[in-house]
Amino acid sequence: MTKVLILYYSSGGKTQQLANLIARGVVKQNAEAVIRTVPTVSNNIDTPQSSVPANGDIYASTQDLIDCDGLIVGSPTRFGNMAASLKHFIDSTSELWMNSQLAGKPVSFFTSTSSLHGGQESTLLSMMLPFLHHGMLICGLPYSETALLHTQTGGTPYGSSHWSGHNNDNPISEHEKKLALAQGQRVAVLAQKLKSEPTL
Repeated sequence: MTKVLILYYSSGGKTQQLANLIARGVVKQNAEAVIRTVPTVSNNIDTPQSSVPANGDIYASTQDLIDCDGLIVGSPTRFGNMAASLKHFIDSTSELWMNSQLAGKPVSFFTSTSSLHGGQESTLLSMMLPFLHHGMLICGLPYSETALLHTQTGGTPYGSSHWSGHNNDNPISEHEKKLALAQGQRVAVLAQKLKSEPTL
């Protein structure tokens, strides 16, 4: 079965909710959704974080990246960029890059922000850069997904997104849900096609 890895970091819970919606889209396409997170990077070196999370999704390993047929990556916005915790994990993938182990696989991105114009698109674009170096195939959301034309919250052609609000109290809107599900399906379809007829 085609395996799609949904790799994310979430601090307030909304990026995790998007990850779960995207996973539903993957499963809807008869593919396996594997959800993984990354540990929080701390500047407190006296008390390192446990290598096993106390609750929630388990931490990703580079083997998860090797084993997947498609990848969907999510992070909350930090000053228009991905969170340091996700970047720290991505920075550990040099060996995969040297051996071209991710080249030719589809990859897509998602995010959430507390303010409506808080850097959703710049965060999505910045997350693409390391995976272009890996030789992955960027997958966005086309405007055939009509929720892109009507959303008044999150949702971009660069990937699904959510506007969580200043107090993180905005629920995920119907348009945001539709786009997250569509993103999971789209990556699963591409991963299935590339797996059955690899060309790169």
